Amino acid sequence: MRSGRHAWRASVVALVVAVTGLPATGALAQPGADERARLVVEDGVTQPVFGYADAVRERIFVTSDVDTDDDGARDVVAMDIIRPRASENGLKVPVVMDASPYYSTVCRGNESECKADVDGDGLNDTWPLFYDNYFVPRGYAVVLLDMIGTNNSTGCPVTGGRADNISAPTAIDWLNGRRPGVDAAGRPVVADWHNGRTGMIGKSYDGTLANAAAADGVAGLTTIVPISAISSWYDYSRSNGLVTRANNYSGSLANTVTNPARRAHCAAVRTALGQGGDDVTGDYNDFWAERDYVPHADRVRASVFVVHGINDDNVRADHFSKWWTALGEQGVPRKLWLTGTGHVDPFDFRRGAWVDTLHRWFDQWLQGLDTGIMREPAVDIERAPDVWETARTWPLPDARPTQVFLRAPTTGNAGGLGVRSGPGNGSATFQDTPTMSAANAIRHPSDPAANTENRLVFLSAPLTAPLHISGTPVVKINATVDGEDTSFAGLLVDYGTRPRFSTSGDGIRTLTEEDCWGATATWGGFAENACYRKTEKTVATNPQELVTKGIIDGLNLDSPSVSTPPVPGQKTAVDVNLLPEDYVFAAGHQIGVVLLGSYSGYSSRAKQNRAHITVHFDRSRITLPVVGGRSAAVAAGL
Repeated sequence: MRSGRHAWRASVVALVVAVTGLPATGALAQPGADERARLVVEDGVTQPVFGYADAVRERIFVTSDVDTDDDGARDVVAMDIIRPRASENGLKVPVVMDASPYYSTVCRGNESECKADVDGDGLNDTWPLFYDNYFVPRGYAVVLLDMIGTNNSTGCPVTGGRADNISAPTAIDWLNGRRPGVDAAGRPVVADWHNGRTGMIGKSYDGTLANAAAADGVAGLTTIVPISAISSWYDYSRSNGLVTRANNYSGSLANTVTNPARRAHCAAVRTALGQGGDDVTGDYNDFWAERDYVPHADRVRASVFVVHGINDDNVRADHFSKWWTALGEQGVPRKLWLTGTGHVDPFDFRRGAWVDTLHRWFDQWLQGLDTGIMREPAVDIERAPDVWETARTWPLPDARPTQVFLRAPTTGNAGGLGVRSGPGNGSATFQDTPTMSAANAIRHPSDPAANTENRLVFLSAPLTAPLHISGTPVVKINATVDGEDTSFAGLLVDYGTRPRFSTSGDGIRTLTEEDCWGATATWGGFAENACYRKTEKTVATNPQELVTKGIIDGLNLDSPSVSTPPVPGQKTAVDVNLLPEDYVFAAGHQIGVVLLGSYSGYSSRAKQNRAHITVHFDRSRITLPVVGGRSAAVAAGL
């Protein structure tokens, strides 16, 4: 139990009466001991007083408003529910929902758990992740929902489109009595046990479904916890006009999450996804607008607890930053955990603190308790492996856009970098090389700081004090090209050796030892427990680190929706937004900026004629979001 909150003990009996409407007794109910067991609160949070082995399990089917496979029947959403038996006898409970496309294919967690009806009785026996084991004994229902087109739901997946997005709202409508639902025999079923509040949680695609449901504005969705989640499928599959996941990635992902027996049935839908996504130009169009949730932040009624890896190269960091900013502009109650790892669940990068924090978050928003969590700092940032600090908001409030100028290099040598501009003349030329990776661009075999035929490097003097950036850097150059088809890329690099988050395995290693986070039961001969393999951070020591990067198609400098070829030989202003970062450059290290044409994995077209790019130094700079602004940059020797 959490120390320092014993004042709550005096209010336990009053809360029992207020929440359940049942007479209070002085004793705490034991799990499974009393079907009339009441919600119990100690130390500000709900206690595990309800049975798990005797919990009610059911599978419900709700008809949606879409027909994705065009078979003449509206698609049906299936969900598996587990809830305290006391909810059959008057206890009103909230819902923790993990809507997912993965329950029968990729599966969930670091042990790849799938849902399964082991004994064939129509009820789910295996429950992935720890949510059910932990929260059901504390007075919650847990719903594992099959996204339309997956597992027990009908239809076909549409990779972020409307059918994906309404899967959870369809179920929430049923939970709140706005839509009928039935069991496997077709008998009507109502959620008369529900208290009207639903929270959604999930990692990656699951968290994306939570973002989509919140952007739908469905009544009854009270909070969401998106983990490593997409906020715009365009930004996931594209990068400013460049195709990052080509060859109909939307269709490929839809195929992955579809049950193998139904893949042929959904082939036409996958073909349509490829046509709508327009891999040829990489432009933003109506297909992508349907899959963009950021513009609909004004519809969000739920509080939002965002969790994301700043080094996530799958769902990149701009997904959390754009969504977080848009929510803030709408006054949405927010919380943020920003880890230094990659595409990793907080259960695997900060387990104990995560379970504790998530418990208090859900008690606050779903049980209606004042856990104090909204009076704590809103942001947790992992500064070094397992070293965390807190902040009032993000970017940090005193981060200021600071102009850092790129100074013209001499032949073969790196250019300079500093807050004082150099001569505004001169130029330097390099060649677009689409096959070069961003990692190799900063690890030249002979001299990582040397200019080459396919990159320009700019270095600061060694810093005399740490320099902290928090936000989104922007590279700004004037450039001319000798061809119509090129890209412009910028890398922000830390030159200096120190232990860093490893990029191998997203910075996490899964161990063999397990620990347990909830109750256990045996259903259908299957032992359902909450025991999962532990993890540890992996650390690397490198002489330089790619801090952040960004790229833009030369055809989309003015708009992501319209391709306009650059005019060869004509000087053009180019702004390259890098991915958001929160990073401290250590004293003695050098800040580096590397300019490229392309880097591998981000090219939309096979460039037959590799363009030469000439950078002119009358505009060239990087805008860094420096904590403390220009004065802090000067104090650090920049």
